[in-house]
Amino acid sequence: MSESFLLQEAAQAAETVRRQLRTNTDVLQKLGEQLRRHRPYAVVTCARGSSDHAATFAKYLLETRIGILTSSAAPSVSSVYSAKADLRGTVMLAISQSGASPDLLATVANARSAGALILAMVNVESSPLAQAADFTIPLCAGREQSVAATKSYIAALAAITHLVALWSEDEELLDALEEAPAALERAWKLDWTRAVAPLTSARDLYVVGRGLGLGIAQEAALKLKETCGLHAEALSAAELRHGPMALVQAGFPVMIFAQNDETHGGVETLAAELAGRGAQIFLAGATAPQSQVLPTENAHPAIQPMLMVQSFYRLVNALSIARGYDPDRPPHLRKVTETV
Repeated sequence: MSESFLLQEAAQAAETVRRQLRTNTDVLQKLGEQLRRHRPYAVVTCARGSSDHAATFAKYLLETRIGILTSSAAPSVSSVYSAKADLRGTVMLAISQSGASPDLLATVANARSAGALILAMVNVESSPLAQAADFTIPLCAGREQSVAATKSYIAALAAITHLVALWSEDEELLDALEEAPAALERAWKLDWTRAVAPLTSARDLYVVGRGLGLGIAQEAALKLKETCGLHAEALSAAELRHGPMALVQAGFPVMIFAQNDETHGGVETLAAELAGRGAQIFLAGATAPQSQVLPTENAHPAIQPMLMVQSFYRLVNALSIARGYDPDRPPHLRKVTETV
């Protein structure tokens, strides 16, 4: 059996990030200078699907590294309700693979007329979204044939990190990003297949992260749903302790991502607590008793999420096949989703 497009394309993430860093440095340096000079008071993100999970990562990175309020726009406010907000002094960060979804374009058009500076992170540089932006930041992922996005999602995480590093003039983060392509290559080789057999017959799953790791928990849950037919719900480690904890009984599977930052200890404690209840724990980035530890690459905490999701993509491809699915052709889905 030939390799799936999902597997082939995920393997290209490292080279995608290398190409992106070469391509975008000049425009992001200019953008960083402008943002430091004008000091916007908020960032509004606009995205759908995997791109919106990258926007979750952007929220945490922007708020912790820049100290700027970051909130997600609901595209239907513009595309369905035709409502407008006063966005003077703000930045809208729109993230999209195709740059063609009508609701995102409507949101961007309204934001521009309301006074926002428009940044577009987009894979298709000739798209309507790219043309509508004040600054276009190419994702440089090239063609993706699998319906499930992989390299373009990692490209979005890298572009967000690059923007924040140059905006904040964070040399440590820039150095870590320069090392990311090589780390992605190593992460791609890590073996997470120990999770395949236990999850082949699973019906439900929690995927947990916190802070910078929440966006990749959301992304992993989406991929498990669309490629494996597995009902996976993404949760913050903090939110799990509220109502969702009631479902965690003996044998209930939980996949947990823990990057090495201020959230690490709390996430590791949660993993141990869930394992103590008899849950089946698959743990990346930490260790806990009675948990199946998934190997990870050590890196700067802002880089670790993209490395963990890179390793996860190899797992989800194998799990999709084990569950009898075609990882490239999720049922009822197509590559470009044009919501209104």
